[in-house]
Amino acid sequence: AAIQGLSQAQIAQLERDGAISLDIDGNSINIEAADVEIISEDIPGWLVANEGNVTVALDVTVTPELRREGIARDLINRIQNIRKSRDYQITDRILIKIENNEFTNDAVNAFKDYIASQVLADDIQICGVEAPKDDEILDIDDVKVIINIEKSNI
Repeated sequence: AAIQGLSQAQIAQLERDGAISLDIDGNSINIEAADVEIISEDIPGWLVANEGNVTVALDVTVTPELRREGIARDLINRIQNIRKSRDYQITDRILIKIENNEFTNDAVNAFKDYIASQVLADDIQICGVEAPKDDEILDIDDVKVIINIEKSNI
């Protein structure tokens, strides 16, 4: 019970010094690190790592804003790969149509200007999309997203 009641400071001292002295019923008992097993548990929604006396905790909760940004960045990456596979010049401007899809709509609307600037798009529309070419059917988080990409004449 005394070991389970150790404070964080006492546990850190045990890890640092390799031993700690506890007063149990008026008797001084020396507990060594080899006598106990120290287990750290992750906090739900956090990723925790420690080495020596340094502990780092990272909040890994994916907020709706982070999810939208991740989808936008994934779209940018996929569009850039399509541009490359079609041998578009680095300065070629494009027009993009993305199917009306509840999975991507929020991300496209929130990051439309950013996406356009990254892929040199003159326009990005969320609308009905014609039958796509094979490279225009994207699989993002197991959701099929259909886009049309063509060079801009603007």
